[in-house]
Amino acid sequence: MKTRLLLASLATATAMSFALPALAADSAQDFVDKAAAGGMFEVDSSKVAETKAQDQSVKDFAHKMIDHHGAANAKLETIAGEQKLTVPKELDAKHKGDVDTLQNGKDPIDTPYVQMQRDAHSDAVKLFESYAKDGDNAQLKTFAQETVPTLKMHQEMIEKIASKIGDKSAATTSTTPAVATTDTANPSAPVPGANSFTEDQAKDRIQDAGFSDVSKLAKDDQGIWRGQANKGGKTTAVALDYQGNVVAGTN
Repeated sequence: MKTRLLLASLATATAMSFALPALAADSAQDFVDKAAAGGMFEVDSSKVAETKAQDQSVKDFAHKMIDHHGAANAKLETIAGEQKLTVPKELDAKHKGDVDTLQNGKDPIDTPYVQMQRDAHSDAVKLFESYAKDGDNAQLKTFAQETVPTLKMHQEMIEKIASKIGDKSAATTSTTPAVATTDTANPSAPVPGANSFTEDQAKDRIQDAGFSDVSKLAKDDQGIWRGQANKGGKTTAVALDYQGNVVAGTN
């Protein structure tokens, strides 16, 4: 009887020892599936944005995403291979739909791309933080722990860009032209033209529009004064055109 009980116990223990890795692989596979899908989306969507976006800061961010997530994707694929896990080769339906929206959308695509990046990085930070804390695969857990700081850095970057784009759409404009013009509404972007403002006058005009700490003013080849200024505790690019329009968030 004792022998039978001992053999039964050993059989149960053996079964458990083989069952545990299977459970761990299922959980690890779920992480790989989600992390890989998110990483591929970052690269594919950013390749579109690097070509079609108009704001230079959006283009620069997209370029970083291609580099950073491309490297992370390669590292994840290597670890997954070592752990006998499968890495998806194609985007899931949702992410593919988002990339198609950017690819087929009319220019500019800056705003939808930025919002997609905000959502994607929010999801990625949650996924990686959760697995870094409770992950059941040591190598993937380390990968998640090492990747979280970069994802949070990306998140901070895209939030700043989103704020900049928001500031641009709500930019302050002046109603008094520097040069006689037709009776048209002032635009939301600086208008090229011969600018009669001196540097001191340009600085005064920008300060009158509610900005402070105006610096690095220089007139470009389109007659637009460009520099940096502070408003609401944030430093932003600012421009003044020949009509006297003051526009924030321009390059």
